[in-house]
Amino acid sequence: MGLMLLLALPFLTACNDEWKDEQYAHYISFKAPLNDNGVTAVYVPYTRHNDDGTPEIGKGKSYYDLPVLVSGSTDNDRDINVKIGISDTLQTLNFERFGNPTYRNDITDLYYKNMQDYASFPAEILIPKGENKTLMRVNFDFTKDGGIDMVEKWVLPLEIQKDPSYQPHPRKNYAKAMLRVYPYNDYSGNYSATTLTVSNKGDETNATGMETARGYVVDENTIFFYAGTIDETRTDRRNYKVFFKFIPEDENGEKGSVQITSDNAAKNGFVNNGTRTRYQIYEQQDDIQPWLLHRYVIISDIDYEYVDEPVAGVKMPYVVRGILTLERQLNTQIPNEDQAIQW
Repeated sequence: MGLMLLLALPFLTACNDEWKDEQYAHYISFKAPLNDNGVTAVYVPYTRHNDDGTPEIGKGKSYYDLPVLVSGSTDNDRDINVKIGISDTLQTLNFERFGNPTYRNDITDLYYKNMQDYASFPAEILIPKGENKTLMRVNFDFTKDGGIDMVEKWVLPLEIQKDPSYQPHPRKNYAKAMLRVYPYNDYSGNYSATTLTVSNKGDETNATGMETARGYVVDENTIFFYAGTIDETRTDRRNYKVFFKFIPEDENGEKGSVQITSDNAAKNGFVNNGTRTRYQIYEQQDDIQPWLLHRYVIISDIDYEYVDEPVAGVKMPYVVRGILTLERQLNTQIPNEDQAIQW
């Protein structure tokens, strides 16, 4: 019996030491999980601010730290210089999600658009020995070329480029990051629109409510909505932008007013009837989770008209009236604002 135990001992030792060996390859990948639309939603402040409220790197300038990972069951045992570049798969993604322009000329108006002109990032980043993750800073300048127009569905398509010194992750999309970038200010985001009604002009008694309305960033104090029920699924959506400028205090000392305008009234028939559109912001701690802060932006007395032209020559006038409410939930235990907001 003793002899049998002695003979078995080397095998038992070998089995017990297997966990020390690498079970998987040290593949390089991004941490950027995709949603059903083939992109990763990334929210960054339109302007990064210091703790005292001053711009950290300038107005309309921000950044995002994208995780770059080394996979495997053991720690990274060497310095790895990872090369980063722009992916060429955006056109393929657009074809898959929206269709080929050969069969419909205006389909490209629904396409994701490459935002590399508004972004900068290092061509190479070091993952040090002993580290399995590093952060690659992507810088954004939203003021470039007259300012970013959020009518476009901006995506930054990044990829880990091939190199003999490492292996990009072979699994589909792990070595790519399709970042759908949403800059935000204090007023942008998805508003509850259940108290905002849309009706045919002249038949306001049959007004219907909406579920949500998205406010897109224009600058630090301005957002735009698409008029009425129009959204980003419309190829002609840029004709229906309605701007909401938030004025904390106007020249008459009046606080919390909203100026509503359109840059295309000749096309969309916009008329603002809401001469006293107001907004207010208030915060409330969660009753059950005291570290959770609810911040609300309420826009009241909205009243405007627009003309929809879904088909050339067919004009349909509408009236939009009511209230919009934005809620943000913030984890006050997290100092970084864009991580604290529970998107």
